[in-house]
Amino acid sequence: MNILIKPIISEKAMDQSEVLNCYSFVVNKGANKIEIKNAVEEAYGVSVDDVRTMNYPVQRKTKFTKKGMVTGTKAAYKKAVVKLAEGESIDLYSNI
Repeated sequence: MNILIKPIISEKAMDQSEVLNCYSFVVNKGANKIEIKNAVEEAYGVSVDDVRTMNYPVQRKTKFTKKGMVTGTKAAYKKAVVKLAEGESIDLYSNI
């Protein structure tokens, strides 16, 4: 089971990484905090202090257009915010 799906690279996430030493990841929906902590430590070689998780539900949108009603969905996902130990950091751009 692949626990870490992808890192979240947004303006808010980058501010948290610089100021609070917290990094955000999209993770598997069935993963718990201990599994997420072990996966980050193994993948990036850092020590993790704290893990916070959030479950985001499906977002459904409906638009009324000239051709009729158009519906769409945005998939549900689980997000984890990982706080690293003092003095440690993750280089998210090394794989590019």
